[in-house]
Amino acid sequence: MTISMNLANASTWLEIDLAAIRSNVGLLGKIASVPIMAVVKGNGYGHGIAEAAKATVDGGAVWLAVARLEEAQQVRAAGVIAPILILGYVHPERAAEAADCAVTLAVYDSELSKELSKQACKAGVNLPVHVKIDVGMRRLGVFSENGVEFIKMLQSFPGLKITGLFTHLPRIDEINHLTTTLQVNRFRKLIAELEAEGIRPEWVHASSSAGILNSIDVRFDMLRAGITVYGQQASDDVRLMDGFKPALTWKARLISIKTIPAGEGVGYNHRYFTQKDERIGVIGAGYGDGLRRKQGNIALIGGKRVNMVGGMCMDMCMINLDDVPTAKVGDEVVLIGTQGSETIAPEDIAKAWNTTNYEVICGIHARVPRFYK
Repeated sequence: MTISMNLANASTWLEIDLAAIRSNVGLLGKIASVPIMAVVKGNGYGHGIAEAAKATVDGGAVWLAVARLEEAQQVRAAGVIAPILILGYVHPERAAEAADCAVTLAVYDSELSKELSKQACKAGVNLPVHVKIDVGMRRLGVFSENGVEFIKMLQSFPGLKITGLFTHLPRIDEINHLTTTLQVNRFRKLIAELEAEGIRPEWVHASSSAGILNSIDVRFDMLRAGITVYGQQASDDVRLMDGFKPALTWKARLISIKTIPAGEGVGYNHRYFTQKDERIGVIGAGYGDGLRRKQGNIALIGGKRVNMVGGMCMDMCMINLDDVPTAKVGDEVVLIGTQGSETIAPEDIAKAWNTTNYEVICGIHARVPRFYK
């Protein structure tokens, strides 16, 4: 099937600035002064996993991180050969697939590790692994106080080679939080205990980009950089420095304009009623694309902020155009990004949705076409 969609005829689309991603990675590398592991899981935080992976490596990333084996396979299929760490679960029976994909796996559970060793030996492969330590996230990972015992056990498992040690700091994007200090100390204590046993994996990593921007010195051998790679804020507390640039703009097309009489309901469930004769436009994006059926949604058209009105539809939504009398069918509408002197950031949308900017950009559906520049 031939696809003829382009910027001129799409109903909704993303414009991704790959130069911004490359530049952001390079800037992080200068700030951190250690190698960068670029996190490209979640479809490259909504930017497209293959293209994001290529751009981060071009920008200087030494490692990539994904959540699942399927994501790593997508990156490899795109021709990217950089080392990849899978941060999440991989079933032990997929040991041969993991080896074929040349990835490093996270290990965090004794029984799963034992079975992974068994399957690796059965497949005749040797799998590099990074040991995940739980210093307080209480998600995946071995408790730090059990770390030495766990790693010694792993050393006896054939088919597995320990090449890294890492943890996750859940409050690193908050300013001066004592929890982070406590958890960093737990991790440092484990490292000291391992070194006393003559054990020091090649790669030790703990910090996200928020840690560097937050002046928390836990860079160790590598910095795991996620949302900052894409030019987005790590949190309300940790703001981006000058030089970082958002890589993503989300646009849609204005596909209809009507003047609706006063007192009429608009959209599903008539969640909005016109107060007077109102000029209502329809744009070609809805919750099936990653928007949400929430009050407070906004858009930019003609360089002005306008309100979305009525119940959000799967493929469309309505906007009030009373303040934009020059708007016409076919005009570009900005959902995330800048138009004229106005900007809608993912953080603005997150406030309306009572969530985070991470969820906003990662939630943009794969059906929305990505155009790269």
